[in-house]
Amino acid sequence: MADFVQQRLEDRVPGLEQLERVGLFTKKEVKSMLKRSTALEYKLHRSVLSKDDFIAYIQYEINVLELIKKRRARLGYHFKREEIEFPIIHGIYNVFRKATTKWQEDVQLWLSHVAFAKKWGTKGQLSKVFSSMLAIHPDKPSLWIMAAKCEMEDLDSSESARHLFLRALRFHPEDKKVYQEYFRMELMHAEKLRKQQEELERAQIDIGEYEFSSEILTGKLAEVVYRNATQMIKGAEFMLSLLQIAAIFNFTKELQDTILQDLQKEHTDDSVTWDFMARRELEAAGAPELQSAQGRASDTSRREERCCAVYEEALKSLNTEPMWRCYVTFCLDRFKRKTNVAELKEKRRARLLGVLQRAHDASLLQESFYKTWLQVLLSSGETESAAQVAIAATKRFSQSLETWSLSLQTLVRLERAEAGLLFQEALKNVNPKDSLPLWQLQAEWSMTSQTPEETDALFQKALLSPVPAISAALKESYLEWAYNTGGYKQARKVFKSLHEHRPFTKAFFTKMIQIEKDQESPKMSNLRDYYERALREFGSTDDDLWMDYIREELGVHGSPENCGKLHWRAMKSLVGESVERFTTQYTLMQTGHI
Repeated sequence: MADFVQQRLEDRVPGLEQLERVGLFTKKEVKSMLKRSTALEYKLHRSVLSKDDFIAYIQYEINVLELIKKRRARLGYHFKREEIEFPIIHGIYNVFRKATTKWQEDVQLWLSHVAFAKKWGTKGQLSKVFSSMLAIHPDKPSLWIMAAKCEMEDLDSSESARHLFLRALRFHPEDKKVYQEYFRMELMHAEKLRKQQEELERAQIDIGEYEFSSEILTGKLAEVVYRNATQMIKGAEFMLSLLQIAAIFNFTKELQDTILQDLQKEHTDDSVTWDFMARRELEAAGAPELQSAQGRASDTSRREERCCAVYEEALKSLNTEPMWRCYVTFCLDRFKRKTNVAELKEKRRARLLGVLQRAHDASLLQESFYKTWLQVLLSSGETESAAQVAIAATKRFSQSLETWSLSLQTLVRLERAEAGLLFQEALKNVNPKDSLPLWQLQAEWSMTSQTPEETDALFQKALLSPVPAISAALKESYLEWAYNTGGYKQARKVFKSLHEHRPFTKAFFTKMIQIEKDQESPKMSNLRDYYERALREFGSTDDDLWMDYIREELGVHGSPENCGKLHWRAMKSLVGESVERFTTQYTLMQTGHI
């Protein structure tokens, strides 16, 4: 190993001497570089290899290259690259090759190799890196696409790019992204040739000796890719993605028309097709003479009406939830667009509400749109309609927690009398394990809208819930409500009635502790009782609770002599990392740092 490392270092000496001779580095810097390189080289030849060592070596050598580049720019010296940079680059390539051979499955390592080859390598080296990577990872479409794009854009080889895409399709014959990028590449190639032809014609050069295939120039190769792609991958959405790619290029009108005809012929039963056809009406050219805001608004309104006419036609043959979703989404998008013309804004609002109502009547309105519906109604001040929609939504999605929460929040906000009965209905239909938000919402509503007796009865009912999370969470709310309505005595009474009723949350005890401390003359005996009960539940894991108890004993009403016992108990009770945290906090407190 030592002989091999020594040979590698001797090979580096001429390059380092050149760095010193031409003044890019000082003698001290060269010596430091040699020392660092020696240490890194030995790490690469250990019996047990580490990927991190290879990465560290590569990063160091790249940093050296960057530094040389900066020094050259500063001194204006641009000679002897073959003797200075090339050996370093060659060495990095060798290390990359060894690393990617050892850890072939590491894609990030391969990508680092590609990035280095792009910046410092030659075209041939970059192609070789991609070839090696794809031989190991042919199952990753994104790598094939990256390699093909590199051939097309960086190496200016459309033939190699086409060859890579064809190879990729052998491994991934039904991959949408590969077909989309292959289609894009053929169109880019055609566009490039068209520009070359135009430049030659502009320069009045005879292009007879140059071969510009009319099939390529007009995008016929791209059409072949499109035909093959749509045979392998069905669906309007994929076809539309190819149409959108074609629309980027200004010479593809014929190809776009072909795709559009196929779309209308093969996918009339797909809502995506109708949605696209409807939205195309917005792109129709407007009347050029309309310069006023009112005139432009009228023109926009007419376009939107044409869009709606297409959606209405679609619903005659395709009355489905996806179709209604497209229609509602379109109306919502137009409603959200800003306009200073009140008439247009009102027309959009009325259209949106009308479509939402019709979709609901057909029982085909998506659940998420009810929130939008309620927001629009409430912002318009239509409270009665909002209440009706909220109630209707709960009937349509009777087991959905989200719908019940949204509807009940709306009814509570509107102070509707129906809220009380609907809370009971919600708890019957929603899965008990998911119903905590409903209990909390009902408790908040009851505190402000019902008598204390009814609120107390609600809390008592919640405590009997078979779901531990509900019982635990509502205890804290119960205690806080009791203190706010009945004062300290009522809070103590509720606490005593619950302190043996598991499960608990830490907040339940800390809330009672805070209530006690807020009194004019807090009783330390009561505070100790609360802390002891809290520690009984959480003393094995909560180091903060022990620290709070100790601070309480160090306070005005406490007994500092009890702190030693508490520390001893805490060390015995706490487990895991909480022991270390407690020890640290206790030491800092004793030394006066906290």
